[in-house]
Amino acid sequence: MGSQNVTEITEELIQPILEDMNLELVDIEFQQEGKNYFLRVYVDKEGGVDIEECGQVSEQLSEKLDAQDPITFPYFLEVSSPGAERPLKKRKDFEKYVDHNVNIKVYEHIDGEKEFEGRLLSFENDTASIEVTIKTRKKTYEIPFDNIAKARLAVSFN
Repeated sequence: MGSQNVTEITEELIQPILEDMNLELVDIEFQQEGKNYFLRVYVDKEGGVDIEECGQVSEQLSEKLDAQDPITFPYFLEVSSPGAERPLKKRKDFEKYVDHNVNIKVYEHIDGEKEFEGRLLSFENDTASIEVTIKTRKKTYEIPFDNIAKARLAVSFN
């Protein structure tokens, strides 16, 4: 079974669990590392998620996965919080984190650059506007949502 199917099935199974617990699904990854397979689920809520909540989600999701059995070989299930550098996947993530520091990697170069880190000024018309400080000057880049390969919150130490 392809990892796409596994993540889709996992998403269907986990949604009702998260709704009951008022948690938000951030990301699902299914990947092989060495000889082992990992199904990683990242959940969050305002103020953060604690270890007990991750444990409850893991327990309930594990039962549902066992019943449906989309993965027919041994794997590890990990449920955790995305932490300070949470990935931004959906349009609503970008809308929610306007005025935060972000790191964005793009598929196609913009002004010769493939990675931008700075303050997310806005997300409108499917475009992220990010202000990057280069030495002493600030420059704003407009990045179309479809050109975003990866994005995450960035921790800044200023």
